[in-house]
Amino acid sequence: MSGPALPGARAGKIRVGLFVTCLVDLMRPSVGFAAVKLLEDAGCIVDVPVQTCCGQPAFNSGDRGTARDLAEQVITAFRGYDYVVAPSGSCAGTIKVHYPEIFADDPNWLPKVADLAARTYELTSFLVDVMGVTSVDARFDGAVTYHDSCSGLRELKVKAQPRKLLASVQGLTLVEMNDSDVCCGFGGTFAVKYSDISGAIVDAKAKNIEATHAPTLLAGDLGCLMNMAGKLSRDGKPIAVRHVAEVLAGMTDEPAIGEAKETSS
Repeated sequence: MSGPALPGARAGKIRVGLFVTCLVDLMRPSVGFAAVKLLEDAGCIVDVPVQTCCGQPAFNSGDRGTARDLAEQVITAFRGYDYVVAPSGSCAGTIKVHYPEIFADDPNWLPKVADLAARTYELTSFLVDVMGVTSVDARFDGAVTYHDSCSGLRELKVKAQPRKLLASVQGLTLVEMNDSDVCCGFGGTFAVKYSDISGAIVDAKAKNIEATHAPTLLAGDLGCLMNMAGKLSRDGKPIAVRHVAEVLAGMTDEPAIGEAKETSS
């Protein structure tokens, strides 16, 4: 699918449109900057078009009208890029898996949706599966454990890719937790609608995290990370929580998720 020429595009370079995600934009911009660095280090030209929510909260709540309106904006905004990459399995999964459901009965939009879905990837999957990245130039001293977010794992088959990249980070040791592929209890609106169930699930997840004795927790979805960080903080557990992109990019100067920045007196 052809589109308008993109600013800064050069012949032979892969043009990537970064889908930043709402949570990254509003809560953790450092993840977006880390994603840009990783993509540029892989040889891509990265652009961040004007964008909005992918529509996942509306879709999960049954509001198909709003979900479709938002999806149309995303489809238009990311027209013309070779690939669309998101540092989130849930947002990438919404575009790749659920957009075709939303437009299933619309022959005019469905080809555009299918085109976008075919070009959309979660960040670590894109780096490993498309760009063939086998290592990153980063260092992180210490042990980490890794949580497999539900959407990335089940909808996009993201599991080996982040671990392959983490294995190349100097000084890092990965300690696998029990049930790393079990839900953290967030599930977007699920955590609000079924707070008691959500709380029980994240309680079990926190116990598995603590049992590794790793001082740092990583994952690829900010919603999951914020949920787990909140639980660990409420329990008084001094475990740093970070998005995997920050470690892979060597950009860990920012305080961990939920930690306050130090201020000079």
